[in-house]
Amino acid sequence: MLAHQSPTFEAPDVIARLGGDLDQLTFGVVEMNEACEVLRYNRAESVKSGLPPERVVGRHFFRAVAPCTNNVRVAGRFEQATLDETIAYTFALRMKPVPVTLRMLRNAANDHMYLLVRWS
Repeated sequence: MLAHQSPTFEAPDVIARLGGDLDQLTFGVVEMNEACEVLRYNRAESVKSGLPPERVVGRHFFRAVAPCTNNVRVAGRFEQATLDETIAYTFALRMKPVPVTLRMLRNAANDHMYLLVRWS
């Protein structure tokens, strides 16, 4: 992958390449600190979810933003020091099930965690 290209959802090095402008990405990105508070919420995720960043940033993602992910399959996995897992999931968005693919990323050397979302 060339350095000037945006990372893809599947890229093995995607976590190392999420420091730039997340709004250029075609998939959703939720960047959180260790307390699960949203630090950055990109345009793709905002458009698909219908939630503007100002309603999301600074809030606990699993309890206040997306409580349908506050379970062992998603939130529970972020308790690991190092994480890179991809799962098929269904968001219960406004009572309408929405299938997505989630990639959960965490690196022990970095205090940020990422939830990547590819909407089906």
